[in-house]
Amino acid sequence: MNTRVKICKLGDISPGEMRAVDMAGLKPIALFNLDGTHYATSNICTHNIAMLTDGYFEGEVVECPLHGGSFDIKTGEPLSFPCEIALQTYPVIVEGDDVYIEAEVGV
Repeated sequence: MNTRVKICKLGDISPGEMRAVDMAGLKPIALFNLDGTHYATSNICTHNIAMLTDGYFEGEVVECPLHGGSFDIKTGEPLSFPCEIALQTYPVIVEGDDVYIEAEVGV
C-alpha cells in the first residue's frame, strides 16, 4: 500500500537539478526538478546496479554513469541501450513548501 512521504522542501532542489532521496523504509529514489515540475523515479539503474543521481540529467533524460544507458524521467521508459527495463516512477505532490511522493514504505 502506498503512503504519502515528505521528502524535501520545495526550495531544496533547484530547476535543472536532481538529488538522491535516501530515507529509512524507502527504496532509493531519484528526485528531479524539470523547470519547476518535480518527478521521482527509482535511483537504481535497471541494467546494472548504479545510482542514477551519480550520472547526468538534462531535459527529460537521466543517463546512468556506468554504461551510459538513459531513461525518460517522466515515464521511466528506457531510451538507450543497454537499458531495456523501465524505472519505477512515483507520483509527486507539492503542498505549500513541502514535496511528497506516494511510495510503498517498509520495503
